Amino acid sequence: MDLKLSELAELVNGKLKGDGNIRITSVGDIETAGYDQITFIKDKNHLEKAKSSQAAAFIVSHDVVELGEATIIQVDNPHFAFVQILNIISSENNNFYKGIHPTVITGNNVKIGNDVSIGPYTVIGDDVTLNDETLIRSNVCIGDRTSIGANVSIYPNVSIAEDTVIGNNVIIYYGAVIGRQGHGYIPQGEKYIKVPQVGRVVIEDDVEIGANACIDKATITETVICHGTKIDNLVHIAHNVRIGENSQILAHTTIAGSTIIGKHAIFSGQTGAIDNLTIGDNVIAGAGAGILQDVSDNSVVWGTPAIAAKEQKKIVVSMRRLPDLIRKVKELEKQVEQLKKDKQE
Repeated sequence: MDLKLSELAELVNGKLKGDGNIRITSVGDIETAGYDQITFIKDKNHLEKAKSSQAAAFIVSHDVVELGEATIIQVDNPHFAFVQILNIISSENNNFYKGIHPTVITGNNVKIGNDVSIGPYTVIGDDVTLNDETLIRSNVCIGDRTSIGANVSIYPNVSIAEDTVIGNNVIIYYGAVIGRQGHGYIPQGEKYIKVPQVGRVVIEDDVEIGANACIDKATITETVICHGTKIDNLVHIAHNVRIGENSQILAHTTIAGSTIIGKHAIFSGQTGAIDNLTIGDNVIAGAGAGILQDVSDNSVVWGTPAIAAKEQKKIVVSMRRLPDLIRKVKELEKQVEQLKKDKQE
């Protein structure tokens, strides 16, 4: 990035106070930013740190009218404006050659839209559709009859099974596996017989899937990740699961088969949900929660088994008192025994 501050102010819809000709090459942390970097002030603590910062300029809220002699850009939401600038840098760092690499292998009846780029050693099956401005990096495997929307970005070593449907503006990071056979078996005597998984995965628009995440295809219908949902690294989503729109599923979370999750849910790191549950809208599951039963809308749950966070906190506080309670119980037992002895005498 190499932009004038006046250009940056326009990009984030901000009001510039200071020298608009200063050139900004990158962003920086408020404590370490240099003379050609911009940073942002999010609270009073940052405001104090800004006094000794070497940053060229600061993104601030409208209630910060000046910062000594420093150049500032006033915006409604400094953090959001800073993220906008980070997105500009990110798009510049993700430059990729245009076109289709000669090592790419394509099957029959593959339809490729305008301005699609495909990296080295990618394999594309039969009857695949790739829509406009999609970017597929190296060593990607795309199964037969898969449809991929416009402006999709797929990172190296991603595997996408047959019949998968991927919407527009989707990002799939390194090593993710979409549409593997779900873990379905039935007992037959002492053995387990595999249940064939013949459904598919549907990824709607504006979804992001983290590195090494696994999303299993449905047994006979669809595993669905709805519009706007963000999935972190190392997440496992089993067959027939449906995750509602604009949810966040954080790292190491596992969601077992046929569980339905509503919209705007947040599953913190290492959350687990057993199969065949219904989890409502706006549910927040705390880190490490083990969800073993249905959860109603607007609930905050925590612990294993996951219960209302307020109740779980009470339990945690009570458990801290257990050693003292045990000691008191033992003392009472000794007193009772002594009373028995005294009575016998």
